[in-house]
Amino acid sequence: MASIFFSVLLTLSLLSSPFFSNANTHTKLGFTVDLIHRDSPKSPFYNPTETSAQRLRNAVHRSVNRVVHFNGKDASVNSPQTEITSESGTYLMNISLGTPPFPIMAIADTGSDLIWTQCKPCDNCYAQDAPLFDPKASSTFKDVSCSSKPCTSLESQATCSTENTCSYTLSYGDKSFTKGDVAADTLTLGSTDNRPVQLNNIVIGCGHNNAGTFNKKGSGIVGLGGGSVSLISQLGDSIDGKFSYCLVPLSSNDTTSKINFGTNAVVSGNGAVSTPLITKSQATFYYLTLESVSVGTKNIKFPAASDSDGSSGKGNIIIDSGTTLTMVPTEFYSELEDAVASSINAERVNDPQNVLSLCYSTTAKLTVPVITMHFDGADVTLDSSNAFVQLSDDLICFAFSGNDDLAIYGNLSQMNFLIGYDTVSKTVSFKPADCSKM
Repeated sequence: MASIFFSVLLTLSLLSSPFFSNANTHTKLGFTVDLIHRDSPKSPFYNPTETSAQRLRNAVHRSVNRVVHFNGKDASVNSPQTEITSESGTYLMNISLGTPPFPIMAIADTGSDLIWTQCKPCDNCYAQDAPLFDPKASSTFKDVSCSSKPCTSLESQATCSTENTCSYTLSYGDKSFTKGDVAADTLTLGSTDNRPVQLNNIVIGCGHNNAGTFNKKGSGIVGLGGGSVSLISQLGDSIDGKFSYCLVPLSSNDTTSKINFGTNAVVSGNGAVSTPLITKSQATFYYLTLESVSVGTKNIKFPAASDSDGSSGKGNIIIDSGTTLTMVPTEFYSELEDAVASSINAERVNDPQNVLSLCYSTTAKLTVPVITMHFDGADVTLDSSNAFVQLSDDLICFAFSGNDDLAIYGNLSQMNFLIGYDTVSKTVSFKPADCSKM
């Protein structure tokens, strides 16, 4: 699951959710938001006692654990799989719900859809530092009926009570879960000029029974995935289905990353390349087609996706801002690692924690090969900082890992690229950039 600390810079606008009849779909928005990594000093997760190497090591472990969240056997097939634990939460977003606005801090996640928070009365809530949202205190809070589009769009995640109130249940790969009522309320984003942006009739989940490995500093999730109840989909025509982000290197603690929406999110110009965004039955995830990876002059073919869903072998990897490593099938990884290792004239060393398998001493003078990701119609050449990560003062490792559950294009590979999603034209674009200057 992807997840982001936001401090918001927006223009004043008023929207209504496209799920409701009074939707104002003709209002167009263009706005930019700061993204603050969970290990930044600006983050409430920041631990000043940890070294930079320890934070990177924790991020690597989160990448490995994240695949479990995406592929947990106990979660329903249609459930968004997201990382939401203290070990796995990567970003948070400051938003407010209700009227008057009630501030909450929730994990922002490109790997899930529903926007939900813990609500009073709580039958079983995990401990959180902030007060719980009280729907009775909001004059704009509305229950959602069983026959409404927001309820039916949740499919197997939704159930109906005798009072005709729509309820939801979401489970995650680590057996964490949230249960509550589907509702609608005003969602407010703050701005640096103190003019709040109100989004009316936004579909949310009001969680009354939530348990698992959630972090007490967060109070729910803001889903940014491709499904119909995500914030991206609910913004809909107002942002023309467009958003983009530019991730600064993890070592840039004092510089924020940026996420852009609508007219601000177009990625074009010199160096920009685009690849098709593949639609699959699991609408939450952003699927791309990776055809091969080049290491220097050696080209390694990437395995095609299963065409059981009618995708004709397309959509074999998801792009995820919340996963640190790039995860690829183990057989492919073995060939990729051999090609990279054979191009580096230095003695390999072991990762003491046995997480990454291709590592070198930082005292070695490494000359790393040029690695290019050949997406369908888009060649993306990685910098050495995209391909290798320093896990300790004396250890640097290849930032790819083998995994047969799900292929994921992680955020180390995405750093210092402006990456744009167009869910209408169904493309994802890449453009090399100095994200610290965006």
